[in-house]
Amino acid sequence: MRFISWNVNGLRACLGKGFEEFFKEQDADFFCIQETKMQKEQWEHTFEGYHEYWNSAEKKGYSGTAIFTKKEPLSVTYDLGIEQHDKEGRVITLEYDNFYLVNVYTPNSKRELARLDYRMEWEDDFRAHLKKLDEQKPVILCGDLNVAHKEIDLKNPKTNTRNAGFTIEEREKMTVLLDNGFVDSFRYLYPDATDRYTWWSYMFRAREKNAGWRIDYFVVSESLKEKIKDSIIHQDTQGSDHCPVELDIELE
Repeated sequence: MRFISWNVNGLRACLGKGFEEFFKEQDADFFCIQETKMQKEQWEHTFEGYHEYWNSAEKKGYSGTAIFTKKEPLSVTYDLGIEQHDKEGRVITLEYDNFYLVNVYTPNSKRELARLDYRMEWEDDFRAHLKKLDEQKPVILCGDLNVAHKEIDLKNPKTNTRNAGFTIEEREKMTVLLDNGFVDSFRYLYPDATDRYTWWSYMFRAREKNAGWRIDYFVVSESLKEKIKDSIIHQDTQGSDHCPVELDIELE
């Protein structure tokens, strides 16, 4: 099975920058999107053969997630069932016979870490959601997790140590997740790969210089790690300040 995840930084904008061509070319079984920045009723396209599931923020033009899948799920749930987390369209969970798929757009801690305390609460509650699912069947988590876990995961670690996405607090929460029965699929296969990033600032010609961060992930339950065939970063795909990431895994 092929899974694609992409923070499109506004789906309507990305449509004009090659999104549809990439979508059709990949022909993925599951295509997960973060930061749609739109309501479902604003979506006028259809992709033949796909079921669509949308979770939009209450605030228009902000956040939001969506999943396009060839395989109809047994059940669909949105958000975490916790009021303070459930207004920004950040989580979609699909249930299948032998796994759960979770698409997430993790809250950013913001400039001057204005939202770091909230982010810590989110991390604990979201991890509890994943662990509860994992008790029932394996989990495939994808999305923009808004954290570069290790120094190898961004170009300039020393100058970013107290910036959102690379604080000790955020990185430790990622470690806790991985220590609780989950695996970063890319690092599992490519532990020493350098200069492999998924997000670049629009400033300072960062993408041209490949001065990026790896903050978009496929994380899977420990029980699935031997089934991973590949974990791919599509660094050359334009259309957003993020690039798509891919998981190829044998589930059938």
